[in-house]
This record gives sequence, structure tokens and C-alpha cells, in this order.
Amino acid sequence: MNKKVNTWNFLVAVIIIYAITGILRPEAIMPSIEFSFNLIIKIVPVFAIIFALMVGFEYFVSEEKIKKYLGASSGKKRWIIAIGAGILSSGPIYAWYPMLGALKKKGVGFGLIAAFIYSRAIKIPLLPIMAYFFGIKYTIVLTVVLIIMSIVQGMIFEKIKF
Repeated sequence: MNKKVNTWNFLVAVIIIYAITGILRPEAIMPSIEFSFNLIIKIVPVFAIIFALMVGFEYFVSEEKIKKYLGASSGKKRWIIAIGAGILSSGPIYAWYPMLGALKKKGVGFGLIAAFIYSRAIKIPLLPIMAYFFGIKYTIVLTVVLIIMSIVQGMIFEKIKF
């Protein structure tokens, strides 16, 4: 069966279950609706930023530029860009998937995408807190290991042919 049909069927099934639950036990559904509403309010700004980045990418960044900076011929620079962007990125990872998908369509390999996703574990605003609780040496070693492993993981993904 078509993936889009399954997705819509799932959505319709969830709506029906919520409607039945809302009719039979309205007090049971209100916490869920409030939670969903609050979550939507929190993620809409992130989606707006990602959408703006995607529009900017489509409008200002050509495939030639992507290949120049993130292509195989750009060498180590592409790893630095992918890891740096991963470290600087914020918000939920699922909000980044559309932009990463657009980059994939423009020629960015799975290796750089994997390095980006892996390096998101490093959060600059949280480094001082980590250093406070675990010490500066631990924080530095963990950060370096995460950066190295993001490169290793990216290289493994480059070797796998999808």
C-alpha cells in the first residue's frame, strides 16, 4: 500500500479515537489536548526558522555552491562545516529533517548528514554546566570524542551505498 495512504489512514484513525474518547470521557482528553497545544506553540517558531532557512537555501544557495563547500572535492572543510553547523543548530532534530532532505537532493552525502546529526549532541550553552558538574577535563575530552566520532560515523555512512 502507498506510504501516503497509510499516513492519512493513521491520522484519520487517531482523530476517530480522540473523538470517541472525547465523547465518552471528555476529562481524559483535555490534558492531551493542552499538552499538544503547548507543544505546537513551542515548535512553531522553530519550524518558522527552519522554513526560512530552507527558502533561503533554495533561493540563494545553488547546487554548485553546495558542491564547492560540501562536495567531495572540498576535503576537510566539508567536515568542519557539517560538524560546526550541527553544534550550532538548536531545536528538535525532526525540525531539521526537511532541510537535511533538501541538502541531500542537492548532492550532500549521507556521511555529512550523519556527522551533522551526531554533532548535535554538543550544546555550547550546556558546556559550562557540564564543566561545573563533571570538571573541565571531562567536558573537553567528551566534546573531542563526540567530534571525532561524528567524523567516524560520517565516514562509515559514506562507505555504505544506499
